[in-house]
Amino acid sequence: ADVIAPAVTGTLNVLKACYEAKVKRVVLVSSVAAVFNNPKWPKGKAFDEDSWSDEDYCRKNEEWYLLSKILSEREASAYAAKTGLDMVTICPSLVIGPLMQSTLNTSVKIFLDYIKGDHETIENRLRNLVDVRDVADALLLAYENSKASGRYICSSTPIRVRDIMDILRTMHPTSRWPKR
Repeated sequence: ADVIAPAVTGTLNVLKACYEAKVKRVVLVSSVAAVFNNPKWPKGKAFDEDSWSDEDYCRKNEEWYLLSKILSEREASAYAAKTGLDMVTICPSLVIGPLMQSTLNTSVKIFLDYIKGDHETIENRLRNLVDVRDVADALLLAYENSKASGRYICSSTPIRVRDIMDILRTMHPTSRWPKR
């Protein structure tokens, strides 16, 4: 719960500074965390840019990061609408690819935990991934293309975690791997 207020306040502070500086367009980075987490969603219906994660479900299940993304994006959209700030939102899935920093980000840490042998088994659920370079391209396109508006999901084809692990296993054959 501690992440919600800083996420919302921080997002609004940046937007207010952009508005005051007369920035022509803002591209907000949200997350598919604000899109895909909705157990009430009709089975078989595809998620799209109009889809939202269920706030009540996230509160009840203490999914604070997800809730922070939902609330930040909703508040940002309301602020942009109220002030006329031109804002486009990109909602990337799990971002992978080359890192700029020397420390591993939290999103990718689970894969390192598998490589280190910190798990007995490998989950076999689908994951939505996107390369960081594709996210960078999407951000630039959203900024430069005057026709861009609203929200965009930025993700590639879903892949099973076991398939990711099989790829990593070929890259790191001497690591301690879960049996399955």
